[in-house]
Amino acid sequence: MANQTLGMEPQLYNYLLSVSLREPEILYQLRQETAQHPMARMQIAPEQGQFMALLVQLMGAKKTLEVGVFTGYSALVVSLALPPHGRVVACDLNAEFTAIARRYWQQAGVADKIDLHIGLAMETLDQLLATGEAETFDFAFIDADKSNYDGYYERSLQLVRPGGLIVIDNVLWSGRVADSQVQDNRTTTIRALNEKLHQDQRINLSLVPIGDGLTLAQKK
Repeated sequence: MANQTLGMEPQLYNYLLSVSLREPEILYQLRQETAQHPMARMQIAPEQGQFMALLVQLMGAKKTLEVGVFTGYSALVVSLALPPHGRVVACDLNAEFTAIARRYWQQAGVADKIDLHIGLAMETLDQLLATGEAETFDFAFIDADKSNYDGYYERSLQLVRPGGLIVIDNVLWSGRVADSQVQDNRTTTIRALNEKLHQDQRINLSLVPIGDGLTLAQKK
């Protein structure tokens, strides 16, 4: 996991931020608080958040899905990019982490856009499918436990509309996926998913080396 784009030396990374990052104060404050958290490396990079917001705006997205919330930066950046009637359905297991998220969503005035489900994300996704929400989402962001990435992807593929976009985080996994000597469960799971997506004819595909690696999978 990485909270800035991999492989960039500090001078160049700071320059990138100085000429491109347009981060609202509320997002900056959330990022600064999260930086003090013991699990701070789970925070997405700010340039990644801005990129995701641009994708949402380019698509004209109105309804989005998020699997893995942590302290709420990604849900906040997406909700700010949505129109006033937009909606984020967010899934997370940890009420303590998401309490921070809720506080910032409230301060930003977007809490009414975000429907947070606390519990097993797989169960939430299955419930969405069971209640007729297949092909109703424009955009999905997956950034949760790596062991279930494939299951989250398959369900998200059912939930997004044709032409909708699934965005998957940590697909470069700090470079470990490229090292054949690394064979732990999380690394092999991400490596297998990357290989699967490369061959998956149900989607249009691009892997972007921003943050810790971001896969863009557009449903055909």
